[in-house]
Amino acid sequence: MNKIKIAIIGVGNCASSLIQGLTYYKDVDENSGFVPGILHNVIGGYKIRDIECVAAFDVNVTKVGKDLSEAIFAFPNCAEKFCDVPRLGVHVMKGPVMDGLGNNLKELITTDPGQKEVDIAAVLRETKAEILINYLPTGSHKATEYYANQALKAGCAFINAIPEFIASNKNWEEKFRKANLPIAGDDIKSQLGATILHRAIVDLMIKRGVLIENNYQINFGGNADFLNLAEEVRLESKQISKNEAVKSLIPYDGHTLVTLPNYYPSNQDTKICYINVEGRNFGNCSLSIDIKLKVEDSPNSAGVMVDLIRAMKIAQNRELSGSVIEICSYYFKHPPNQICDNDAYNIIENFING
Repeated sequence: MNKIKIAIIGVGNCASSLIQGLTYYKDVDENSGFVPGILHNVIGGYKIRDIECVAAFDVNVTKVGKDLSEAIFAFPNCAEKFCDVPRLGVHVMKGPVMDGLGNNLKELITTDPGQKEVDIAAVLRETKAEILINYLPTGSHKATEYYANQALKAGCAFINAIPEFIASNKNWEEKFRKANLPIAGDDIKSQLGATILHRAIVDLMIKRGVLIENNYQINFGGNADFLNLAEEVRLESKQISKNEAVKSLIPYDGHTLVTLPNYYPSNQDTKICYINVEGRNFGNCSLSIDIKLKVEDSPNSAGVMVDLIRAMKIAQNRELSGSVIEICSYYFKHPPNQICDNDAYNIIENFING
């Protein structure tokens, strides 16, 4: 199979785990059975080793100009190192800052006005990138729209991993449809993260006849993403994305839902989540479920991204355009259409199998 050429916006922790994973799983045999950590070993004939990063963009002086294999471990990245990555020959290029850095991140990340910004669309064309992946910090609304436009100019598919609404926005969906390019988003669901676990609990209670009264989700983390979300103005789209992902499953009003991120630097890339759901079952008797999830945050995302990239390549091969509903509904918190996870799973499996 030909390589799937990707470009990455934002060389943070999620990018670090993704790039490490491309090396870690490169020798997995296509005939292997269950492989720990992989949703699908082969998708449409493509293996993980068929994914190749050809360009990367960032604004941090600790990363710009460095080989990608080095930049993924540069400060302030703190994702777990699970693989040594050989030199890749891909140097991180400077993109525009725009609204990509909130006040909190500006205290952590240094930019150099003297470093020249590159022409993003030109780089995408020169490197023959096929898929552009958005890993910008939450709240980067203008920057996300800028990069989406660059993808359109360069003829790239676009994966929006963050909760800035592009694939679920009708105007943007139409732009990609007219350009005959596929788009997927918004806000990636982790392999087994807080949202997918919360949805599973709520779905089970609904199907077992339990009336849900209150539920909350509290997350603790110490990476740059949690520092960014500690700034209230950067949090709004994340709250919408996470809340709608859960509330969309509950077919009645009257319940409350609270999701809160908390920044604890000592946690580094380890995310700890507490979920509580309270309700009433037979005889109006009370019922309460409490769950704690502890997981390395960035590999949890990368485990889904390796599937997403290959699914998007299939969409390109089939000449699909606009928001690819089959992909969006299973892999994202805020897709154009919310579908229960069991149905979304069957839909994506049918899509993968043609």
